[in-house]
Formats: sequence, C-alpha cells, structure tokens
Amino acid sequence: MAILPNAGAGWGAGGNIRPGCGRLAECTLVTPAGFNPSRALDLSGLVASAKAPPPPPGASYVIDVTEPMFEAVLAQSAKFPVVLELNSPRANAQAMSDAMTQLANEAGGAYLLGRVDVDASPQIAAAFGIQAVPAVIGVVAGQLAPLWQGTKTKEEARAYIAQLLQVASANGVVGRAEPVSIDVDAGPDPRFAEADAALAEGDFTRAVAEFDKVLAATPNDPEAKAGRAQASLLERVSRADPAAVLAKADANPTDVDAQLAAADAELIGGAVEPAFSRLIRLIRDTAGAQRESVRVRLLELFETVGPADPAVLKARRDLMSALF
Repeated sequence: MAILPNAGAGWGAGGNIRPGCGRLAECTLVTPAGFNPSRALDLSGLVASAKAPPPPPGASYVIDVTEPMFEAVLAQSAKFPVVLELNSPRANAQAMSDAMTQLANEAGGAYLLGRVDVDASPQIAAAFGIQAVPAVIGVVAGQLAPLWQGTKTKEEARAYIAQLLQVASANGVVGRAEPVSIDVDAGPDPRFAEADAALAEGDFTRAVAEFDKVLAATPNDPEAKAGRAQASLLERVSRADPAAVLAKADANPTDVDAQLAAADAELIGGAVEPAFSRLIRLIRDTAGAQRESVRVRLLELFETVGPADPAVLKARRDLMSALF
C-alpha cells in the first residue's frame, strides 16, 4: 500500500469516506432523494444480468480517469454503477488491477471501472480524502459507497462489487455501460507523427515542441509525457561531453546546474540509480526554488525511465522521504 503525502483523514470509522473540500469536492456528492441502501435486495436478477457476453474484440469496460473527465465519469453513475480504483505504480498492486479489469469485462457493462492514477491526478485523491492507495470506491446515482482500501484477491473484489450492484439494483440504477473502444491494430498514433519525425531527424528541440502540442490538447497523456521527457533529455545531453559534465559536477558538488547535467549524463549512460540518487541528495541539500527545480527534473527523469521500473519505484519512496 502506498501512503499519500499530506492526505486528509478521509477514511473514517467503518471504512467510510469523508469527501474532501478541494476543487473537485462539489462532485463528491449529495445523497439523491430516494436512495435507500437498506431496501430488501434480490440478487438473482442481478446475477443473470452479470452473465452478459464478453465485450467485442478491441473493447473494454475499463477507462483511465483524469481530472478533466472526472465529473463526466461520475455523472454516468445515474445510469449504471461506477467503480473507481485509485492506485499508483508505487503501490505494487498490479495483480489486483489486472483482476479488476477481468471482473469489469466479465460483467459486460453491469458497471464501469474507472482507474485513477493518483500521481497523475492528485486532485481526485484529495477530493475523496484518500490517505493510501490502492483504494476502491463505488458510486451509485452520485452517492459514494466506499468498498475497500488495500489489496484484495479477485474473489474478494468480486464479493464487494456484488454488494455494490445489489444496492444499485435496489435503487433502480440498472443501466449498462457501453464498452470503451480500443484500437488494438491502429499502428502508430498519428498524434505523434511530427514528434517522431523530429526525433528521427535528431531535431530534439522540435520534438519537445511537438510533444508540447499534444500535451496542450490532452494533458497528463502518459505516452506524450514520456516522449517529451525523453526528447528533452536527448536535447540536453546532445550539447554536452558526458565526461566533462561529470568531472565538473564532482568538482562543484553544490552547483545545482552541474548536478542536474551530471544526472542527465548518468541516466543516458545507463546509470539510472546513481542519477536518481544524485538528485535526491541534492533535494535534501537545497531549498526554495532550487529544490523545486531539482524535484521537477527528477520527476521528468522518472517519466523517461517509466513509472513501473523498480528503480523509479524505489526513487519515488526516497523522494518522499527527502521531501517530508
């Protein structure tokens, strides 16, 4: 389980969530008239409904939820239940995520699974007052139904979600989610055509600009963020001699710019963990604007390597320790 920094006491007695009061708090939510979880429930019809055919090839009932689309996803809970899985690569809970994807697709639209990366969308975690991830929340007709915190097996998750579907059925929320289309054979993403061409030509400055255009249209797009980070790294190191950069950093341990350049040189040379360690030490030794510039660069290098890489996961934990 990954503990979130500066999280409010969102999970109260009995596992209930107290919604936060941040920018998204107005979405988290008022109990609608007539909502009554204590009604008598009939599971038989629900079980039959869940035995729907699997989604067509290239479709799923799982969606990645970001802050700009958050309200629209919650609004769908008026028609069918929504299950939100708030998670992070730091939580090491991929097995549970895979099981939940299987459950959502097996249900054939009985509910929509929305997956939230709290590192990319911290405002969503703040709105719910989440203290640690993974955490799973049901939403029925705009009403929060906390399910669990921590990891669960597939069968345990199935049991919790079955209870949520019972509540939804008893309150007349029995619509079915539409499958989300995924172009599994679409080939290269055309959004990145110009950036890819610039990278192939060695024009890293133009590649960064092209990735910025994509991010302006789709903020927090993980592929665009990773591509921009890689192009930016290549732009910086293409102008420097790695040996000279490292020598300068060794001779000037308090020179922030020299240390940033040295971390770039180490990373491009395959010394990933030393690069991360160098910047984490620098974060401990700096303050204010300098410290923030180092933190931002370190996060950019995380994007370059990939969020699931073991070195990144360890460095994220070390970063939290250095910051807090």
